[in-house]
Amino acid sequence: MQTYILLMKLTEQGIKDIKNAPKRMELAVQALEAMGGKMIGIYSVIGEYDYVAIGELPNDEAAMRFLLGLGALGNVRTTTLKAFTREEFSAIVQKMP
Repeated sequence: MQTYILLMKLTEQGIKDIKNAPKRMELAVQALEAMGGKMIGIYSVIGEYDYVAIGELPNDEAAMRFLLGLGALGNVRTTTLKAFTREEFSAIVQKMP
């Protein structure tokens, strides 16, 4: 599984319908799981972003499908980071010339 960190900002539509945000979060988790993924956590945050989520998906293609579907709903805009564990990072560094 690949790990992704999602930084999300509410759109105007998303903030107008903020009372339904918890339900939308649950639906997003269900969609991610239906794609073979696992949600590690979703956090409401104060600052530049409104939410931060950490999830796992089988591959970049599944991540792209999830993100496009999430964005198409129009409630949040995402910035996504692909994350590597310390072990993965160490293995990458060990392969450097």
